[in-house]
Amino acid sequence: MIVDVHAHIVVREILRESEPSEAWRPHVAWEDGNQVIDFGGKRITAAVREFVDPERVLAEQAEMGIGLTLLSPWVSLTYYDAEPDEGLRRSQLQNDALSRIASSSGGRALAVGTVPIQDAELAAVELERVMALPGIRGVQLAASVAGTYLGDDRFAPFWDTAERLGAVVLVHPTTRGFQLPVFEEHYLWNTVGNPLETAITAAHMTMTGLMESRPGLRVVLAHGGGGFLAVRGRLAHSHTFQPQARARLHGPPIESVRRFHYDTVTHDAALLRGIVEVVGAEHVLLGSDYPFDMGTERPVEAVREAQLPPEQEELVLGGNAVRLLEPDR
Repeated sequence: MIVDVHAHIVVREILRESEPSEAWRPHVAWEDGNQVIDFGGKRITAAVREFVDPERVLAEQAEMGIGLTLLSPWVSLTYYDAEPDEGLRRSQLQNDALSRIASSSGGRALAVGTVPIQDAELAAVELERVMALPGIRGVQLAASVAGTYLGDDRFAPFWDTAERLGAVVLVHPTTRGFQLPVFEEHYLWNTVGNPLETAITAAHMTMTGLMESRPGLRVVLAHGGGGFLAVRGRLAHSHTFQPQARARLHGPPIESVRRFHYDTVTHDAALLRGIVEVVGAEHVLLGSDYPFDMGTERPVEAVREAQLPPEQEELVLGGNAVRLLEPDR
């Protein structure tokens, strides 16, 4: 079975039409052949394929050769800036809806939800609830919470619970996580800023010892880990001599680097082969980043273009995801 572990959906229950008095909700509509998201005072056109209708989403996934889709929320709808109780309400709206979509999909979809990680203890409680919902296999986290990255000790209650429950945690960059003027030019906020943010949070999770101390975590890094693997040598070198780099992490950084899972959204066959070479085919999973313009409309072909050995290709296209998600549990 071919499995896409990186595909987004906006559930109807969180749309502005569900409660027009709540301005924080997004509005999504097709206008002259373009999908437009009205959110946060902006008109966003980056979602170039169906974003709301589950049947259309799964039909388009099937056209891409996908047999099972792991749906996740749009990362902009994590609402980490809300008060925790309100963040919980918004999370639960999405989590319950995602469970209904997965449960009624006829085996075509599973999902990861969202939690109010701005309060890690509350997030841990919601994770407990989410993992008991039909069709849910974990949650998505944005790479940072108001500039605090995911290896920070404040998030320990969440990570402890995620490891204990075997939850899949998809780490995805925030939208415009950096406020540098240069990122307003040439689409760099997306092409460079997003992978940079993933690299920072993954390095933080490594060097704080988070991945080392919780070896049972199931963490998937979006976009092939962003720029994370490009700095693995620098992390390793710093760990040989720099007291700060050795303060929390005991073993070689590469051991933690290889505990993550990485999706295939790289747009570069040579880079994808390199990821497989560094972390092993068992830790690479097919992704599309559906429905966004920076995703790939041919994710299966993108993997095949990497010309991996057949046994590795089979793992990447679905074998690893089936094992990680345990859809028959």
